[in-house]
Amino acid sequence: MPHFISLADIPAVQLRAILDDAHAMKAARKDLPKGATDPKPALNGHTLAMIFEKASTRTRFSFEQGMRQLGGSSIVAGADQMQLGRGESVADTAHVLSRFVDAVMIRSNAHATITDFAANADVPVINGLSDHNHPCQIMADLQTLEERGIDLATAKLAWIGDGNNVLASFVNAAPAFGYELRISSPAGFRLDENPKTAGLIDAAIAKGAKIKFDLSPDDAAEGANALITDCWVSMGDTDKAERIAALTPYQIDAARLAKAAPDAIFLHCLPAYREQEMTTEVLEGPQSAVWDEAENRLHAQKAVVKWCLGAG
Repeated sequence: MPHFISLADIPAVQLRAILDDAHAMKAARKDLPKGATDPKPALNGHTLAMIFEKASTRTRFSFEQGMRQLGGSSIVAGADQMQLGRGESVADTAHVLSRFVDAVMIRSNAHATITDFAANADVPVINGLSDHNHPCQIMADLQTLEERGIDLATAKLAWIGDGNNVLASFVNAAPAFGYELRISSPAGFRLDENPKTAGLIDAAIAKGAKIKFDLSPDDAAEGANALITDCWVSMGDTDKAERIAALTPYQIDAARLAKAAPDAIFLHCLPAYREQEMTTEVLEGPQSAVWDEAENRLHAQKAVVKWCLGAG
């Protein structure tokens, strides 16, 4: 079953095909109304179920609009609106939804919910976000980098900030796309210190990934093609004061961005908190690509759904 759960599990040639399809579909939609179907609606008659345990803006709107553009439909429910929220098992829910829809996207609190669902489903399952990784976001980020003329095979990407689920997916994708990933995170908030993501860096390096970690923020930024960060306090975090204190030296401001390559871009998966992880000047400045990045969730995820359903 072609599940889309972790970029580490998908062959490089297939990830490349998904990304190429995302570029092609975006180009083909030029000047079309946003709600119009694609010139070649590949998923006519198909239905995607979407289950949300976490609040969502970009994931919800991009998947739902994407299915509309592909000629398909979607059914959306929060976990608290289903029997899943009253104690029905994940396995039983997977068995039932497999009879109703063609694929399922889950935005979950625990990664185990997604893997358990996939193990019991007869249809593809897509990871819309978990506490372990965020593969759809990274496909949109890579699309944005290529749109800005950055060759992934030679790119130097600097992650500065919390070692979270988004970073985990950048690590997972590194062997497939060839970029050098530089990681700068404070002690206590590093990817390899989290039991959920421990070992990911070593596994990626074993596959040939070029990853440098435990760098200072300025060392990571020096000559990089992109500076990337995320919010310091995510949904479910209870240590806000500790996080802000530890991560304040990792803010991306104009001086830090100036250390990157002259044509470097700034990426952030949003939501963004101005004057925390980055300054307003950086977020809204000419090197920021965050709005293109957000839009590309739509195009990248359309390509993901098509790949899952064999329509790519």
